[in-house]
Amino acid sequence: MNNTVKKQLLSAFFAATISVMSLIVIPSPTGIPITLQTFAVSLCGLMLGWKYGTLSVIIYLTAGLLGLPVFSGLTGGIGTLFGVTGGFLIGFLPLAIGCGISEKMPQKILFSALGLLVCHLVGILWFTISTESNILIALSTVSLPYIIKDIISVFAAYMISRIIHKRTNL
Repeated sequence: MNNTVKKQLLSAFFAATISVMSLIVIPSPTGIPITLQTFAVSLCGLMLGWKYGTLSVIIYLTAGLLGLPVFSGLTGGIGTLFGVTGGFLIGFLPLAIGCGISEKMPQKILFSALGLLVCHLVGILWFTISTESNILIALSTVSLPYIIKDIISVFAAYMISRIIHKRTNL
C-alpha cells in the first residue's frame, strides 16, 4: 500500500476517533460540553501532520454537517455546526494544522499552542456573535473554564503521539 493511501485511510480512522471521543460528554452549565475532542483533534495533527490531520477534521465536520450524530451528545446537522458551539468545531481545523505543521521541537509545541489559541478565539467569537453577548462574557463562559483541560489534552496527545511514533512507522 502506498503512503498516500495509507495516510488517507488513517485520516478516516482518526475522523472516527474524533467521533468516538465526542461521545464522552460531561455536561456543563455553559452549554459547552467537556469532551475529549480536543485531545483527538490534537492527536490527528500530531500523528498525521497538518495535511492529513486536517483532512480527518474535515471528514468529521462533513459527517456532522450531513446529519450523522458525530458531534458531542450524539448530535449532528447544520444546526449544531452553526449553533453556539460551532465555533469550536470550526476551530478544530486550525488546531489540527497547528499540531501538525512542524516536525521539530520546540516548534511543534509552539504551533500546537497557537492552534489551540486560534481554536478558542474562533469559539469565543462565534459564541459572541451567535448569542449576541460581549466578548468578556464569551471568554468567561466558553473559554476560560476549559482552557486548562484543553492544554492538558494537547500535551497528552503530544506525549502519546511520541510513544506511537517510536513504536510504529506512522
